[in-house]
Amino acid sequence: MPLDRTGKRGAWEVARASESAYNTHLRGVARAIDRIVRGYADPEGNLTQEDERRVRYALDEYARILAPWARSVARYMLADVSRRNLRQWERNSRDMSRALRAEIEHAPTGMLLSALQDEQVELITSLPRGAARRVHDLVQEEALLQGTRHEDIAKQILATGKVTEARARLIARTEVSRAQCNLTQARAMFAGSEGYVWRTSRDGDVRDTHRAMEGRYVRWSAPPKTDKNLDPYHAGCGPNCRCWAEPVLPDLM
Repeated sequence: MPLDRTGKRGAWEVARASESAYNTHLRGVARAIDRIVRGYADPEGNLTQEDERRVRYALDEYARILAPWARSVARYMLADVSRRNLRQWERNSRDMSRALRAEIEHAPTGMLLSALQDEQVELITSLPRGAARRVHDLVQEEALLQGTRHEDIAKQILATGKVTEARARLIARTEVSRAQCNLTQARAMFAGSEGYVWRTSRDGDVRDTHRAMEGRYVRWSAPPKTDKNLDPYHAGCGPNCRCWAEPVLPDLM
């Protein structure tokens, strides 16, 4: 049976405070990217080939100098998620034996957190690099066009900051949730858990394939395929997924 027997939902839900703080940091990166692009474009958003090269260089440089800051921000986010995740285990531990609680508290999560941190640094620094590729592609496209489309492309160039901010929000939501899921899995499996119950937010934004997973038992060794164009993943580990895993432990099964 599920670990949480109180009937209260959300006991294992992702802490949105962690997501909000991470989102704030990443949106700051998006705003800096917007300033860089607008600093080289004219008021209408036009860029010469030479200006585009300058934008690309500036954004690549920004990605390079961003890395140490990104590592610090990622470390803080992961430490916060880990701390909150451990508190979730403590709040839901009344049905556990003392030995089982001790195992969960001492689960080796260091290597997992280190790997997640490296992935976060790569994602954060991909924001300016992705913006540079976007601007480059738009300027190249403009060079091949004639007529009214030039105005449309100029507007798209000026929208680079907003596009980057949307990607920053997606990264914040997805990565905080994925960190939570991975930590829950690591601590549960260390204590002998073989699977979990898939839980959703139970609102109108839940995608149909995830709604169909509500209440289903899933083995940690066999993540389900819920999205046609994505590899299988566990609850909370997919893009924009707000689901979470409710672990099932051996002495409660």
